[in-house]
Order: sequence, then structure tokens, then C-alpha cells
Amino acid sequence: MEASRVRAVFALARLPVLLEHTGSTAVPGLAAKPIIDILAGYSEGAEVQSYVDTFEAAGYTHRGEQDIPGREFFRRGDPRAYHVHLAVIGSSFWRDHLRFRDRLRADSSLRDSYATLKRDLALRYPRDREAYIAAKGPFVQEVLARPVRHP
Repeated sequence: MEASRVRAVFALARLPVLLEHTGSTAVPGLAAKPIIDILAGYSEGAEVQSYVDTFEAAGYTHRGEQDIPGREFFRRGDPRAYHVHLAVIGSSFWRDHLRFRDRLRADSSLRDSYATLKRDLALRYPRDREAYIAAKGPFVQEVLARPVRHP
């Protein structure tokens, strides 16, 4: 398992890291590309370059922030099998990713609506990843803006 492999590399580097499975593959029943998204967290104030170096030592290619301040992006595999999103634990990026995943896991109708949207957008933008991602944005923002429901 990739998370175990990454944790072992970080243990050797003596760097604490928190890993969460996010993205569509983390939501049971949601159609997804065969790429595992990993949300990797470090404590505020930690030296991010140490984390970048350690992910590179683990075989990941660092792609920088890619227009998302506060997030470092990595990928691994040929074809790509893993994406890592490195962010400060508790940052808005961190919280939003976990909240979106958890809301899709908890609500099958929401999950299914997202699956339909993804299929439609994949047909509309088959070779334009940026447009596909941008077009998902309003749905993601609407889900994140929903008030938390307590049982």
C-alpha cells in the first residue's frame, strides 16, 4: 500500500506526516480514474522544503503549487498512479478536501450527482483537464458551503 511506503520513507527522514486518502477513489461507489489522491499534511511552521525533498526521495515528481497557494503538488507513476497534495494540517485547503470527501461519503445522492457531473464534463472536455477541473468548481463550492447537519 502506497501510504505505508510513504510513511516508511518519512519515518527514515524523521519527519512527521499525516496522510489521508481523498479524491474520487476515496468515495465508495464513485466513478474515478485509476489515480489515488493523497492529502499529506505537515504542521504549521515546519520547513516545507524538507517535505518536498522527502517526497522526491520517495519517487514523486514535484510540480509546485500549480496555481493553488499553500499546496505543493506531486505525482508518481507512468502512467500516473498517485497524486499527492501537501498542505498544512488544518489549513483551508486541508479542511475543504476532507469535508468534500466526507460529505460525498455520507450522502449517496450527492455522490451520484457528482458522478453524473464528472461523466458529463469528461465528455465535454475529453482533452482539456484544466477546463474539466474548473467546471467542477461550482459543484464543489456548493457542497462545501452547505451547513453541517447534525444527527
